[in-house]
Amino acid sequence: MLAAVVLAVASLVMSGCLTAVARHFALARGMLDVPNERSSHTRATPRGGGIAIVVTVSAATLCLALTGVLARDFSVALLGGGLLVAGVGFVDDRRALPPSVRFAAQTLAAAWALWWIGGLGQLQIGGHVAHPGWPGTVVAALGILWTMNLFNFMDGIDGIAAAEAVFVAGAGAVLAALGGHTAIAAAAWALAWASAGFLWWNWPPARIFMGDVGSSYVGYVIALLALGDVQSYAASVWVWLILGGVFFVDATVTLARRWLRRDRVYEAHRQHAYQWLARRWGHRPVTSAVLLVNLLWLLPCASVASRYPHLATATVVGALLPLVIVALHAGAGRREVATLSGR
Repeated sequence: MLAAVVLAVASLVMSGCLTAVARHFALARGMLDVPNERSSHTRATPRGGGIAIVVTVSAATLCLALTGVLARDFSVALLGGGLLVAGVGFVDDRRALPPSVRFAAQTLAAAWALWWIGGLGQLQIGGHVAHPGWPGTVVAALGILWTMNLFNFMDGIDGIAAAEAVFVAGAGAVLAALGGHTAIAAAAWALAWASAGFLWWNWPPARIFMGDVGSSYVGYVIALLALGDVQSYAASVWVWLILGGVFFVDATVTLARRWLRRDRVYEAHRQHAYQWLARRWGHRPVTSAVLLVNLLWLLPCASVASRYPHLATATVVGALLPLVIVALHAGAGRREVATLSGR
């Protein structure tokens, strides 16, 4: 218990202080996110603050590995791939990189992770535990890539990505600890509190943005936490999917509708459900609403999936289907019929 408190306080303080340093650096170097017709903000704001999360979680991972809490293979997967993704994101925050370069780096990071952790391993489907072999490894790679990108897609209004990271990692840590998965719980706990330290600066109205350096990295770490957890508990991947349900549903529904319409899915846009809602309500109400959905709906559902593994797959459907309906109703993927200004 004392170790968890020390880890939480250290991660919170370190991340908060490093975010202040990152903000000063971004202002001095002109690393500003200037509003354009695709933006959801109205004033130039420093970006790249997610580097504070990267450094804090990397330091925590190293400490947990040296003390024997985290296995060597998982630590190497987390550090190596995470730093690669963060490094490319940092460069992209300073000068835009071609999508092909970012995708190549993300693919290499996913391959690195799966090499060290050994693929998907096992998966609970109904009352049975499947061992999917190489097809499972392919699915796991796609899962890592999608999680990295969806966090980048969903980091479009103040506080939403950092708040989601706090919830998913924090709730995942608690559920993993209750299941006896102390190593994954410790790593997730560090990510949750590092994200909380950054969120203090990013809560609406944001004083600094996470940037690609943070959003892609957070997605990578969460994907690895889910895959690491499934090594010891076959239903864990469903638990983590439920916890991240708001982001998974909004990003997936939006991408699917844009793809069916033959839009260029890699181009920036403002068609996510949360972006439509933010233009109506503002950033703070939408970010707060996401947190409420997470706490009041997704956390109880994830708890059921964690406690009753034979019900996990059915629980995923029951938990996410209402979110799909809400996302469609809110406008996820709907084309903008006129140029919008402001929020």
